[in-house]
Amino acid sequence: MAEDKNIVVDEGKSSISDLWLKEDYWAIWLGAVILLVGSLIYFNNAPEGLDAKIAKANSIMQEQAEYAPFKTVAYYEAQDSKGKLKATSSSIGKTIKSWTSKPKKWKSNPLDAFYMDQAGADALNAKYKPKYEAAAAKTKAAKMAALTAQEAAAQATFTNAALNDEAISKIATWRKARQASKKAKKKIKHKPYNLFPSLLGLCLVMAVMFSLGIKVMGKDAGGFLKGFFAVFAVGVFAYLMGYQATMKHYGIGYAAWAIAIGMLVANTIGTPKWIKPALEVEYFIKTGLVLLGAEVLFSKVIAIGVPGIFVAWVVTPVVLISTFIFGQKVIKMPSKSLNMVISADMSVCGTSAAIATAAACRAKKEELTLSIGLSLVFTSIMMIVMPAVIKATAMPHVLGGAWMGGTIDATGAVAAAGAFLSEKAMFVAATIKMIQNVLIGVTAFCVAVYWCTKVEAEAGKKVGWMEIWHRFPKFVIGFVIASVIFSTIYTSLGSDAGFAMVDHGVIRGFSKIFRGWFFCLSFAAIGLATNFRELAGYFKGGKPLILYVCGQSLNLLLTLTMAYIMFYVVFPEITAKI
Repeated sequence: MAEDKNIVVDEGKSSISDLWLKEDYWAIWLGAVILLVGSLIYFNNAPEGLDAKIAKANSIMQEQAEYAPFKTVAYYEAQDSKGKLKATSSSIGKTIKSWTSKPKKWKSNPLDAFYMDQAGADALNAKYKPKYEAAAAKTKAAKMAALTAQEAAAQATFTNAALNDEAISKIATWRKARQASKKAKKKIKHKPYNLFPSLLGLCLVMAVMFSLGIKVMGKDAGGFLKGFFAVFAVGVFAYLMGYQATMKHYGIGYAAWAIAIGMLVANTIGTPKWIKPALEVEYFIKTGLVLLGAEVLFSKVIAIGVPGIFVAWVVTPVVLISTFIFGQKVIKMPSKSLNMVISADMSVCGTSAAIATAAACRAKKEELTLSIGLSLVFTSIMMIVMPAVIKATAMPHVLGGAWMGGTIDATGAVAAAGAFLSEKAMFVAATIKMIQNVLIGVTAFCVAVYWCTKVEAEAGKKVGWMEIWHRFPKFVIGFVIASVIFSTIYTSLGSDAGFAMVDHGVIRGFSKIFRGWFFCLSFAAIGLATNFRELAGYFKGGKPLILYVCGQSLNLLLTLTMAYIMFYVVFPEITAKI
């Protein structure tokens, strides 16, 4: 038996599962520590007067709901006041953000991503100030028009349908103008920054965090530390390219760049030997997936309700199973594990599901890399094309959001694609994807059972539960536990306080930041560990590409059909409230 890092080679097959028992547990421990630290920080730094401000806003909203048959200006203003309550706005929240910041958005000068002096900030603020002032004036005028229309409707005691519709239309115009004004306002709030010290500090913190686990697992901690700085540098460069204005506009994000840059190095000059001990692909991403669990809040699942559950939980397994059978029976995929990983990657939620499924079915590292690569390419295409198609066909944004949420692989790409349409589309798309993310653990478990009892079962030999447990990717347990705990906390606090303390506190202000960095490190490591010659055999005949395209086509068709039936035929009253 030969061993390459933590990839086991047994009888010609490199496994990404056999020796990962300790790694899975350490991913859970590290994820738990990060979530605990974030909780201690933010739960002790709540916005001042949080409960009183929430109670006041809710009182106003209740009064306005009883006053008019539609959401009034005062209703929306009270709702917006709750949205401003965020634990991340505290001084410690701002400090954490500054010390964990990724490279900034830039256009032509890469240095702008890392450094800006006071003069540069002032120049940008002055440049965008006229645009903001025009947007603010437009918002003010739109609000006056909305109040006038609302008063006219009130004078008729809200019994005149035409006046009510006019008020609703004017209020919607004001809301749209207000969103544009808020967006313009951000561009006049530039402040000087220097990310070089913070990036170095962040690198050192993460190096220590991961090296402790490496040491405990009996691996070369010193070698890991030496190589980690190079992996981190590739990650930073990937973020730099992903935040270039043109790249960001077209959705070519850090994940694609990290893999591409790593592959470029690996297949030209070759990845130096001193870097290889730090290519802990699975350790990085498994820890990130544990943190992702905290973001899957059951309250958000409930917000969309039964229609969203049908879209995410009925279509997904149908597509996964159909794609796997299609790959085996029709196009004759030579590798069942590659077939399964691509099917899960495409049908569930991209990289996260691919990692969990690959561990469950003992896929080769090359097969995992190929699957993730296909996912990233098609994700970049779909997040641009789908919003354009939805706009061109005048598809309702709730339907369009549900369609994108159930088909685009990555959670971040789903939110970005939804944002291209509207805030409502973004909300629906992101929520559908979160509901779908719940299936990561279920998929991994089912694949582990199927592989043990069917694919690799020996004739006349019964497979016990211990073998299934051995095969099951343990980090998924951390994902589920994190989801349950933070969903419980969110529910106990209530949706408003949960939004301020959990969503815009522990998650967005701490765990999500580290999760993004861990994913980036993993993609960089994948690229640095990948040789094109190793992947060439898997592309023979174009079968992986055919499988992905056919499976995704089925996914697009079934998801759109199910979303329309659920949101517009079976549960139109839920859709009306979104």
